[in-house]
Amino acid sequence: MLVRSESFELIAADKDTKARAGLLHTDHGAIETPVFMPVATQGAIKALDHHIAEKLGYRMLLANMYHLYLRPGTEVIRAIGGLHRFMRWSSALLTDSGGFQVYSLDELRRISDDGVQFRSHVDGSLHHFTPESVMLHQRAIGADITMAFDECIGYPATYEHAEAAVIRSIRWARQCLDVHRCTVFYYEWRQQLFAIIQGSIFPDLRRRCIDELCSLPFDGYAIGGLAVGEPRDIMYEVVERTSDELPVEKARYLMGVGTPQNILRAIALGVDMFDCVMPTRNARNGTLFTTRGRMNIRNHRFKFSDDPLDPEWEALGIEPYTLGYVRHLFVSGEILGLTIATMQNLAFYRWLMRTAREKILEGSFRQWSRQFLERYYPET
Repeated sequence: MLVRSESFELIAADKDTKARAGLLHTDHGAIETPVFMPVATQGAIKALDHHIAEKLGYRMLLANMYHLYLRPGTEVIRAIGGLHRFMRWSSALLTDSGGFQVYSLDELRRISDDGVQFRSHVDGSLHHFTPESVMLHQRAIGADITMAFDECIGYPATYEHAEAAVIRSIRWARQCLDVHRCTVFYYEWRQQLFAIIQGSIFPDLRRRCIDELCSLPFDGYAIGGLAVGEPRDIMYEVVERTSDELPVEKARYLMGVGTPQNILRAIALGVDMFDCVMPTRNARNGTLFTTRGRMNIRNHRFKFSDDPLDPEWEALGIEPYTLGYVRHLFVSGEILGLTIATMQNLAFYRWLMRTAREKILEGSFRQWSRQFLERYYPET
């Protein structure tokens, strides 16, 4: 063990990069890091039973407070005993605070220092989020890790706009922390609170946000406000600068970033946690991530193929469905095709994270990740 806080334990650091292997401690179990969290926005992974994800080795899912607040309503979830019970999920959960969803509403919301007034994308009804209400909704959901309310802005953004969002995000994070410390947990497990670092692409604003939020006793820190249109190289620069300045003993979470290339580059820069809809959304569109590379399962060349979806199907922990069969399911419009493709992509992402951790512990992460990316993205 290198360092430890109440919520995170750093086990090893790669000698050639900034990659880390650790344990994220929750009351629903310890999570090995680096970790990818499948997105279960409304308490469900699209097209896949979450118990299959558990069999693949996943021990933490991401759900979204904004969507669960609208449907079925956090009062329903609390009456049943929390989202774990509602889903029949025994491992850890993380809930986003809804800041990104509010940002994406654009014309349907109005932001002030007190919070955000918005209209539901479901039925147009008017709602209001404040730092206090966001924390209480996440209390009712009962996630192991909750996120502070923040203001996420797009790219490009003016310095003045980014600065105003940082000031507001810091103020809201302080208010969230006050609510977190002064209200009881609704269930028998402890909830953690992560702060979100904002600042767009401006180094001084990111540093200002880090200095303010890292002076407070948050359980971990997320790097927010990326994957909103900025060039990839700029994203990596921001991730590296931000990660370098975050506490060593706290978990670091890069929100919403998720190609295999993005993930391995960010791991090398010191990031521990990831989420993204990419593996599940791409699966439903017929794009598969496999250990041999990416493929469009609808391609005619797979029509007569009796080869398994992935040559490493045993290592991935999946059934050896064939390329020809899954292509047939997609062409025929069978729902089972979406399920198998989603299982394949999540199995691949789980394999990717597990292997990255093993290579960090072995001290060979840099060499392995370079060779993997050269093979997986030969065009770059």
